[in-house]
Formats: sequence, structure tokens, C-alpha cells
Amino acid sequence: MNKNQVTLCSACLLGTPCAYDGKPRTNEKVISLSKKEMLIPVCPEVLANLLTPRVPAEIYHAGGIDIINGKAHVYTKEREDVTLPFLRGAYRVLGIARSIESVRFIGKSRSPSCGVGQIYDGTFTKTLRDGDGVTSALLRSKGLTVLTEENI
Repeated sequence: MNKNQVTLCSACLLGTPCAYDGKPRTNEKVISLSKKEMLIPVCPEVLANLLTPRVPAEIYHAGGIDIINGKAHVYTKEREDVTLPFLRGAYRVLGIARSIESVRFIGKSRSPSCGVGQIYDGTFTKTLRDGDGVTSALLRSKGLTVLTEENI
């Protein structure tokens, strides 16, 4: 790791209570990493002005790249379409990444915003599918390295 490297990180992993249920997802590996390099906390959903706590949301039978390409939607468990806020948050995180010249993002695994490699499938049954969350997919498409707390 480059000591001058600045990494964006899901704020919940650093202890911010911003997950959908209003709780943090503090991760000791991420906390330990924050003592060695600069981690900038971001929460795409909060940056999109979604409330905390909020109704859980999942990408319906697709991945984040499909959201970016306008081919899928993000719905809450109550069936509210929250695709636009998820896109807004993703683009705001991209703006931050560009402004600080970050080349890496550590996201919360399985999140519809920040998940990498696997996300929930939109049925709210804890069923996983291959794919990235909206923010992770956007950042990856722009050349950033995306990881989760599980693979740092």
C-alpha cells in the first residue's frame, strides 16, 4: 500500500451508524487499515439524501452495472423505486473520488450500493447473485479498484 494513497471507504465499516437499519457495520480489518493509510468515509445512500434508518433496498434481479445502463431498478422492501437516489449517491461518490484522486474503494459486502462481486437478488430472501452494487459498479467502470471488507 502506498502511504500517500487515499482510499474511499463505506462509512459504516468505519463505525458510522448509516446502514439501512441505522447501525454501523464496524469492521476491525478496516479500522486497522485506517491506522496505516488515509480512508475517507462515504455513504452513497446518505449522500443521496436517503434517511437513516431507511427501508431495506435491493437491486431487482440484476447488478449495479444494469442500473447504470438504465436496464434495471432498485426497490425497497415496500416496493418503492429508489433507483434515482442510488444513482445520485453513486455519482456523488465518483465526484469525491475524482476530487481527491482516489483509485480505490472499499465497500460493504453485499450492499445494493457498495457490494462487490455478490449482492442480494431483489427478493429480500437473503439470496445472493453475482454482481456489484450501484456505486461499486460505477467506480469500477471508471477504473477504480473496488474491494469489500472481506477481501482487503
